[in-house]
Amino acid sequence: MALHAVAQEYRQQSPLVFCLTNTVVANFTANVLLASGASPAMTDLPGEAGPFAKAASAVLVNLGTPSTEQLAAMEEAVQSASAAGTPWILDPVAVGALPVRTDFARRIATQRPALIRGNASEILALAGRQSASRGVDALDDVSAALAAGRDLAQQHDCVVAISGQSDAIIDATRTVLVHTNGIGLTRITGGGCALGAFCAGMIAVHDDPFEAAIAAHGFYGLAAEKALENSTGPGSFAVAFIDALSATDPEELKTLKHEELNHA
Repeated sequence: MALHAVAQEYRQQSPLVFCLTNTVVANFTANVLLASGASPAMTDLPGEAGPFAKAASAVLVNLGTPSTEQLAAMEEAVQSASAAGTPWILDPVAVGALPVRTDFARRIATQRPALIRGNASEILALAGRQSASRGVDALDDVSAALAAGRDLAQQHDCVVAISGQSDAIIDATRTVLVHTNGIGLTRITGGGCALGAFCAGMIAVHDDPFEAAIAAHGFYGLAAEKALENSTGPGSFAVAFIDALSATDPEELKTLKHEELNHA
């Protein structure tokens, strides 16, 4: 896999990523996209979401703080993206812990997302399995969610990414673990949510969503490692991470530590 080539295309094409995301992380997500080389668009107005999804390079649907109006815009965007062939990404934030978003996520997941990205507890819950969480925080390990991820990938013909100490990227026949130290991202708001937007941009520029998701998680993790080295706490980490996304060279993905697992 030429993962560095995916990141190079991302920088060259500067994809327009339409983010229907939560109010807590919108600013950070936009800055992550800008720093990494993409173009963010943040709106969740019904009547505009459909046309924007058709025109965008990719769409992110993040269920962090859903309102009735935003859910309507998300459904409109998903239908438009599916009809136009625009790749869209589902981030099922806190699914399993809260009923409205859980039902909504399970319904729109049938509309062929290119990627479902979440923590282990969210992936387990979305697949209808027993999970443990505390709000948006996972209490399950990535390894416990691998089978659920494979189920979702096969059921919805998509890629599934599970974030954790090592990130698991799964499709119907392949599983790859990406090994980076992203501990700093767990100490700030928006680290995982912005990763969903970053994945959307990578998928927009590459014809294999599986490889694009690996490249996205690898690049993101390498930037997080740099930021951890150049910061003294969560506040400085957030700033250093934005800088590191801008400064990281796609060629650095050639050194990424990752391993392929055998499907059971």
